[in-house]
Amino acid sequence: MSGRTKLAGSHLASAKSCVAPIIIRMDPAAEKKRMCVTGAGGFIASWLVKLLLSKGYVVHGTIRDPTDPKNAHLKELHPTATENLHLFKVDLLDYESVASAIEGCEGVFHLASPVPSIRVDVIEPAVTGTLNVLKACSEAKVQRLVVVSSVAAVVVSPDAMDKISDEGAWSDAEYCRKTENWYCLSKTLAEHEALNYGEKHGLDVVTVCPAYVIGPLLQPTLNASSMVLINMLNGLSSILFFCTIRTLEDITHGLILCSPHRHVAGTHNSMDNILYYFVDVRDVADALFLVYEKPEASGRYICGPCEVKLSDLIHMLRSLYPNYKYPEKFTEAKGFTLHSEKLEKLGWRYRTLKESLIDSIEFYRNAGLIDNA
Repeated sequence: MSGRTKLAGSHLASAKSCVAPIIIRMDPAAEKKRMCVTGAGGFIASWLVKLLLSKGYVVHGTIRDPTDPKNAHLKELHPTATENLHLFKVDLLDYESVASAIEGCEGVFHLASPVPSIRVDVIEPAVTGTLNVLKACSEAKVQRLVVVSSVAAVVVSPDAMDKISDEGAWSDAEYCRKTENWYCLSKTLAEHEALNYGEKHGLDVVTVCPAYVIGPLLQPTLNASSMVLINMLNGLSSILFFCTIRTLEDITHGLILCSPHRHVAGTHNSMDNILYYFVDVRDVADALFLVYEKPEASGRYICGPCEVKLSDLIHMLRSLYPNYKYPEKFTEAKGFTLHSEKLEKLGWRYRTLKESLIDSIEFYRNAGLIDNA
């Protein structure tokens, strides 16, 4: 009996040795979560893509033209970008192209703007582009959509100077039309559309409203919010800047453009001493991921923690970089007051203004955007 048992065992062992092992090879990307970032080549979006790649996500990045050299930096953002970053040619006004990029993603970050210019006829396309993203998210059953709006959708109203603006404050659409502030109007209408759609259709939508975004650039093209600081260091007048900013493709999220007066009075040597609100681009990327990740996140979040009067800003810049040209005279004027406490209560932390200014200016100097004065 024992011999037969041993023989059977021997045959079994022999049989096992004749069977080739079955090796199942899984596509590494199939196990990773996917995120979509619209407008992936932009200032904020590039930092967000970099952050998501560093956290192991597969990223679907939408861009207008994958062959445009200005998007070449995307594949160099992280060692995993070659494998985990998939670029989609998307026109936000073409629903099918939007839906194809969002398909298979668990989360979406909407940063893209559908048009490059700021005119009255871009209002409807801006809202339509956002609506296409919303519908595609519903169809794909994404867990959450994070929409990047702007403080432009918060503070542009006749009485904005007389109150503290928090997440309950909205820009006055009719006032934006009256003053022909088309950028602020487009941001206001698009954000309203996103939140209303989410509530009506059961889509989890969170919006973030950055203030004046500064910090190092990852993209090869200069964005408008960086130009404010560069022009200040180069001694250009603020009025010159505000005459040109409305033609730039990448419009700043900052309060400077969003002022109901839409300019800073005076020459470069005499400027209104108003409040400015800054935030580092890297901290904005962190905030976007935070509001996606936190289950308790909801509604709107203002993202502009560093408050500073213009005179104090110039004093700080002069102490750090004394050899640049700065305005000498300031006229006291009313400004906006913003609060970012809601975002901070969610656990968001941010860099100091001094750190962001130094990192920004050192980048500009190394890139040859300003002189090494």
